Amino acid sequence: MVRASLGVNPWSVLYEGLAHHTSLSFGTISAALGVLVLLLWIPLKQRPTFGTVANIVVLAYASDLGLLLIPQHLGLPAQVGLLVGGVLLNGFSVAVYVGARFGPGPRDGLMTGASAATGRSIRLIRTLIEIVVLAAGWLLGGSVGVGTVLYALTVGPTAQFFMLRFAYRSRDEARTSLTRRRQPPG
Repeated sequence: MVRASLGVNPWSVLYEGLAHHTSLSFGTISAALGVLVLLLWIPLKQRPTFGTVANIVVLAYASDLGLLLIPQHLGLPAQVGLLVGGVLLNGFSVAVYVGARFGPGPRDGLMTGASAATGRSIRLIRTLIEIVVLAAGWLLGGSVGVGTVLYALTVGPTAQFFMLRFAYRSRDEARTSLTRRRQPPG
């Protein structure tokens, strides 16, 4: 999405805004904020796992590597493809790795914890988080584009859509879900 040059995701707007005010790299800021977001897990009773730590490290290095490898100044069709692909792949990847139950990354744990604590949908919670982060990043001078707004408004619904289809369920959970679907509405 960064290389699409049509607007980055809201967290990247925040990282970019912070990069304007520090000497840290985009990936380093991503990792540092990932650790800080973990503090927000405390009141949500979320616990970090191996998947949480792996998410911080992999995302930081993958961000810097992607920026190094994907060329800048692409044509509009490539930009649109990168943007749409970025939103869809991000929603899908969140659903797959959170649904695998190895532990969410910091931002996704904030989403799942807030959803569990409030009883609100992943779709709503993720959208609200993205809008708040977008506003903070924009106020710090991060770049906002049509892709930023698209991402903020669609990644929550996209993640929820894929989570319903790809989340791991134990045999007991699968049986309970199947039984509920077979019962007539009452």
